[in-house]
Amino acid sequence: MERELNEECAVVGIFNHPEASKLAYFSLHALQHRGQEAAGISASNGKKLHVIKDRGLVTRVFDEAKLATLSGSHAIGHTRYSTAGDDSILDAQPVFARYDLGEMSIVHNGNLTNAAQVRQKLIKNGAIFQTFMDTENLIHLIAKSDEDKLLDRIIDAVKKIEGAYSLVFQSRTKMFAMRDPNGFRPLSLGRVGDHGYVVASETCAFDLIGATFIRDVEPGELLVFEEGKAPESIKIFEAEPKHCIFEHVYFARPDSNVFGQNVYQRRKNMGMQLAKEQPVEADMVIPVPDGGVPAAIGYSQESGIPFEMGIMRNHYIGRTFIEPTQEMRDLKVKMKLSPIIDLIKGKKLIVIDDSIVRGTTSRRIIRMLKEAGAAEVHMRISSPPTTNPCYYGVDTPDTDKLIAANMTNEQICEYIEADSLAYLSNDGLMRSVDGNEEDYCTACFTGNYIL
Repeated sequence: MERELNEECAVVGIFNHPEASKLAYFSLHALQHRGQEAAGISASNGKKLHVIKDRGLVTRVFDEAKLATLSGSHAIGHTRYSTAGDDSILDAQPVFARYDLGEMSIVHNGNLTNAAQVRQKLIKNGAIFQTFMDTENLIHLIAKSDEDKLLDRIIDAVKKIEGAYSLVFQSRTKMFAMRDPNGFRPLSLGRVGDHGYVVASETCAFDLIGATFIRDVEPGELLVFEEGKAPESIKIFEAEPKHCIFEHVYFARPDSNVFGQNVYQRRKNMGMQLAKEQPVEADMVIPVPDGGVPAAIGYSQESGIPFEMGIMRNHYIGRTFIEPTQEMRDLKVKMKLSPIIDLIKGKKLIVIDDSIVRGTTSRRIIRMLKEAGAAEVHMRISSPPTTNPCYYGVDTPDTDKLIAANMTNEQICEYIEADSLAYLSNDGLMRSVDGNEEDYCTACFTGNYIL
């Protein structure tokens, strides 16, 4: 399915490993789902930082020759999907700068809610910006700080910003990892090799590079990595956890553990809870691949209705430059998703997806299924209606583009041409993640913004 909501990016940091840049590369490959616009790695050999970044997927940006130039035992990396900034290569990360203490690179996952105010103040004080990224604010805040040490300058800088951020900083000899006081975005710490450490947006990166999970970086915590020492933990802010619920609903890979919980199991729980709340008589449960699969399995197991992969996804379809007419958009969905006609013909289907944003993709899928001979198509969504845009690092459409903010459930059902439509409730979602609304940011569903 075409992704209608997009995470800003993924971050990774490798410290004290002889093949740091290669481990960063493989980690970014595991985290590619979090951003496909650009990728970059900054590596340090103890004397100098070297940065390579470009538009495109990780495998396009890097090859053996490029990785060979990124020598050193420390590296940080980034994959990007823009939320704040432009589609320019200048807005790819890591952000690199030379300043009075030497050289520095930064990678950032999230969105700074006071970025515009901070930026204007810096400009008035003489700062010259090269990009439109809120991340560049941090470079200027650190460079202009009156503190003598980089650690103190980082602390000084993060006290001036607000919003959602998981940050990894790199100097020539040290690495720093920081998470905002609310812990909106995930960030985990692990061990790699004999004496190395890794931080990454999701634990699926650890699995690929053979790292051992230690713990999550705590909200409001700054970790300092220095050779010959265990990571030093400094509590900059008191934790006020408000984890992004959409990490469990949609963004994170199912094989990751985020916010201390396994994503696959949480999504399966959502499907089971949805079956309890919104049952319907049907012949089979089918997911919209790939996001709807765990919830569809849960719905099937709870309802007793057989699970089938009634829609197959072609994973090798990229962007098309054909004129985006309605006919071509419908064709693109068929290029990505193909119904198994012999399986679904004449059957009553329950179609499980994780969300409906604009509704256009859901309508095309339902039309495709009915053209393939489905007798009925009942749409079930394993999250509540998305009624509000996000300001904390998720690329959501404006309110006027969110179908659930502008139509009733009955109107949406008619628009997407389903026989019925129902969503998981807010309470059901919280039960599925073994939490309560005080632990999570649910602004996209409730409009209750944290900042």
